[in-house]
Amino acid sequence: MSDLEIRPAEQHDLPAIVAMLADDPLGAQRESPHNLTPYLAAFQRLAGDPNQHVVVAVRAGTVVGTLQLTVIPGLSRRGTTRSIIEGVRIHTQERGSGLGTRLIEWAVEESRAQGCRLVQLTSDVTRTDAHRFYERLGFEASHVGFKLSL
Repeated sequence: MSDLEIRPAEQHDLPAIVAMLADDPLGAQRESPHNLTPYLAAFQRLAGDPNQHVVVAVRAGTVVGTLQLTVIPGLSRRGTTRSIIEGVRIHTQERGSGLGTRLIEWAVEESRAQGCRLVQLTSDVTRTDAHRFYERLGFEASHVGFKLSL
């Protein structure tokens, strides 16, 4: 994995990021890789927020993984700052290579560097392989999550 670079995403990475977001049964239903307009607007908002970290993993000039790390200052837990890991995706050809572990380890270390005392993530209930992966990395399924579409 020494040929792997994890770096902040740049606008020109968006086609590869969105393609990975769309490359599974859930993502295929909710992502639109053929229309990058909403992703460009979102990327610009994220780029302007110092608490948002969208990163890509690059090997031999090709984007092979991505995630978003959000740092949230808070009052609960005695003013604990926490982070949320979202949008973890690994290119199909890289799955099982250890890249996912490297990305999550990066996110945990960056969370520490940002002063976070807690790292959170959610995973769709249908992603049982992902649940085993996160548990293997030390995450606990400690809460029930809820969503409300607007």
